[in-house]
Amino acid sequence: SPRYVEMLVNGVSQYIWLTPAGGRAPNLPAPHAGTYELEKPAPQPLSVSSNDFVGDVRQRTGFDGLAAIDEITIVCAPDLMSSYKQGLIDDNVLVGLQKAMLTHCEQMGDRVAILDAPPGKDPQEMLEWRDGSMIDSEYGALYYPWIKILDPLDRTGKRMLSVPPCGHMAGIWARTDSERGVHKAPANEVVRGALDVVSQVTDGEQGLMNPKGVNCIRSFGTRGIRVWGARTVSSDAAWKYINVRRFFNYVEDSIQHGTQWAVFEPNDFSLWQRLKRDVTSFLLRPYRDGALFGATPDQAFYVKCDTETNPPDQIDAGMVVIEIGMCPVKPAEFVVFRVTQLATGGGA
Repeated sequence: SPRYVEMLVNGVSQYIWLTPAGGRAPNLPAPHAGTYELEKPAPQPLSVSSNDFVGDVRQRTGFDGLAAIDEITIVCAPDLMSSYKQGLIDDNVLVGLQKAMLTHCEQMGDRVAILDAPPGKDPQEMLEWRDGSMIDSEYGALYYPWIKILDPLDRTGKRMLSVPPCGHMAGIWARTDSERGVHKAPANEVVRGALDVVSQVTDGEQGLMNPKGVNCIRSFGTRGIRVWGARTVSSDAAWKYINVRRFFNYVEDSIQHGTQWAVFEPNDFSLWQRLKRDVTSFLLRPYRDGALFGATPDQAFYVKCDTETNPPDQIDAGMVVIEIGMCPVKPAEFVVFRVTQLATGGGA
């Protein structure tokens, strides 16, 4: 029959090819007209191990398999929380896998992981979990709580579904990159598609979570559901903001690719001057976009490529080194107002 599933799929899909298991069965006579009850097979228990998520770079599976793709800048795994919620992995395995994601990002040096908080925890329990997890990395960001969306499988359009926020956060990161630039903190942004949050977070609770690197998702009434944090899970103050880490990733990766022309060129003063000129020209663009802090370019960044960065032993090793320093713009987490009451009754 032209409507046979094998012929339909194989004739249309470029990605799926069906073959009968155990070979083709002989043609069977068409069934008589009537009503037939189909028996569904018993559900098979699903087993999930840490290796399923960590994967293997050679087989292109799991986190490690992503090492083969240079263009990746964001890593997240919503299915990790799905397995946790179903009881297929416990708390220790969850934290271990989140650390494996961070290790992958640290080793690659060009991407940042988005981590989900475990479901069903109130703000105090979340703080306790954060302290106990011992997660510390400038290459990761943690979001809490889960959000509520419309269940896409519910035809009535009324049933809500609680989901981990990492997918929506990845969308916000990408949207901010496109509309404002990677230097802009992905915070104070509306979570499109979110109808509510699973747990409400107060200002006081936010004040306790933010320094610990827990980025809260909060409901602000008519202003909608918004991301209200832009910190990494790092204890290093120099790398506590997501946008700073990702901006440096962007600059480093761009310069690495943009200076490939220098490979096999004579390693001399002429090459150093050309490299300095090209890198300076590149950094002027983010400076003009407001990504670097300083009244002048000299205050915002410097580029050094000379005999000091390239001593004779470095040259003999076939290496050319460019030293770059930048002063990135950091998000204003607190806007301070000073109000003075004057003796005349006025204010300023």
